[in-house]
Amino acid sequence: MIIDRRSSGILLHITSLPSPFGIGDLGPEAYRFADLLQKAGQHYWQILPLNPTESGSGNSPYSSHSAFAGNPLLISPELLVEDGLLEEDDLQTSQTFKEDKVDYKEATAYKRTIWQKAFDNFKKGKHPVLERDFETFKEQHKAWITDYTYYVTFKRRFDNKSWVEWPEKIKNRDTEALQELAKELEEEMEQEAFLQFLFYHQWDKLKVYCAAREIHFIGDMPFYVSHDSADVWSNPSDFKLDEEGMPTAVSGVPPDFFSETGQLWGTPVFNWESLEKENYEWWVRRISHNLILFGLLRLDHFRAFSAYWEVQAGEETAMNGTWEKSPGAAILSIVQEKFPHMPIIAEDLGEIDQPVRDLIKQFDLPGMRLLIFAFGDDLAFDSSFLPHNHIQNSIVYTGTHDNSTVRAWYDKDAAEEDKERLTRYTGHELTAENAHTIMARLAYMSVSQLAILPIQDVLGLGAEAIMNKPSTAEHNWEWRLKPGLFGEKEAQELKDFVQLYGR
Repeated sequence: MIIDRRSSGILLHITSLPSPFGIGDLGPEAYRFADLLQKAGQHYWQILPLNPTESGSGNSPYSSHSAFAGNPLLISPELLVEDGLLEEDDLQTSQTFKEDKVDYKEATAYKRTIWQKAFDNFKKGKHPVLERDFETFKEQHKAWITDYTYYVTFKRRFDNKSWVEWPEKIKNRDTEALQELAKELEEEMEQEAFLQFLFYHQWDKLKVYCAAREIHFIGDMPFYVSHDSADVWSNPSDFKLDEEGMPTAVSGVPPDFFSETGQLWGTPVFNWESLEKENYEWWVRRISHNLILFGLLRLDHFRAFSAYWEVQAGEETAMNGTWEKSPGAAILSIVQEKFPHMPIIAEDLGEIDQPVRDLIKQFDLPGMRLLIFAFGDDLAFDSSFLPHNHIQNSIVYTGTHDNSTVRAWYDKDAAEEDKERLTRYTGHELTAENAHTIMARLAYMSVSQLAILPIQDVLGLGAEAIMNKPSTAEHNWEWRLKPGLFGEKEAQELKDFVQLYGR
């Protein structure tokens, strides 16, 4: 069991933190939040993937052009001032940003000017310690950093087109052509590598600060990667692609209660035969990278480590797909050799069959229990999500980033029968004002070793605070925590829960 004592934490993505620059980042507000977590008796801070996001994919952290790079938008301008790369005056801008929403376009435009100034100052040669650390960083991350900088700079050169539309020799990674173009774009490539250095430099500082306060991060890793990514361009044989580089088969999930036609995600599926010949090196390196980055890692869409839904390219829906076996056990066995305690959480929501359960049991991984799913009319009182059916080696949540907040669930989603079941179960009358508190108590009193509350459910926020609505394309991943909304009072209330329920 990877969590060796009863404990609790909060789910809040970095982009959702307050900041003056249009998007949450790794700066002062992240440290302030860590201080409040400590005062609240919390020991875990769960976040979403930290990879770069793209406007074309709705800025989803689960759809990135790199499985290894960090999101430069999370670099704190204020910490760049502390490092001597910027002056306070450099942070001034005429732009105004919303406090409650991320405006990715505006935030990106502002931060690009900041990045350029910081890089220009760095190149003046007045930061010998950072220069040394930068060289060390490039050496430590050489397995991916070069291909990543090639990809992002080439993509910019070719009008932001997908790599399959690049000139033939560059698309097919002809060595001479790559070197010639890289020489021409050397300065831009160096800046992209420098931005990655700054991200990891700031992330490492925050992680050390949190560790000193006994706060551990829970990271998140998607199963698939985007077709238009550094990973697919640099490892095309590891994916099912045709001679032109286009996917021959794509990912999704079959029809279910929520969708008559299933969900067609469209990311390329893996060529397991090719990966097996390499002893799954890319996969093991990817998981290892994330485990080192976070310490504790949630594997999203874990059921795909057992079997995944494959749809032939060209299909308009996911209806005609097939279940294909995945070598998840082989991959996780290799990971276990490097990380014997297997600090991994299985995202085991949705349709889970016996082979998936067997895989979770084989590696003794904790799964997830969502209270927001516990009182539906088709579940009666035998649901595994109900507290009396929880097991110790599990993590209980009120909900996740993909669900309604508890208040929104009460206001819009829950049937009267659901509310009645919750009232009967707890012995307390449910209202819009107390539903989140009742659910929080259920989570904290559960036998599950770890209880995680989304910050929205700590504060009792409604539909306006939903982070993501699956199967919708607009206005997701934008919610932000307004300054001062989570403070000393709220921290003390959580601390009382921690003491009351032994967490």
